[in-house]
Amino acid sequence: MTATPPPSRHPRFHKSSYSQSEAACVEVAEGPVTGVRDTKHRELGALFFGTGEWRAFLASTKDA
Repeated sequence: MTATPPPSRHPRFHKSSYSQSEAACVEVAEGPVTGVRDTKHRELGALFFGTGEWRAFLASTKDA
C-alpha cells in the first residue's frame, strides 16, 4: 500500500456504488493500482493498492 500514486499516473476517481450515505462516501480509481479516498477530504490524498492487495481486501470484506 502506498499513499501516493505511481509517477506519471493521474487516476480517475469515481464514487463507489456502495457509498450511498453522504456521511460515508468513498471514491475509487481502478487500474494497475487501485486508489481509495474519502470524498469529503480529497485534500488528504488517497491510498493505493496493488492488484493482489486489492483483491485480497475485497475477498475479506465479502467474507465479513
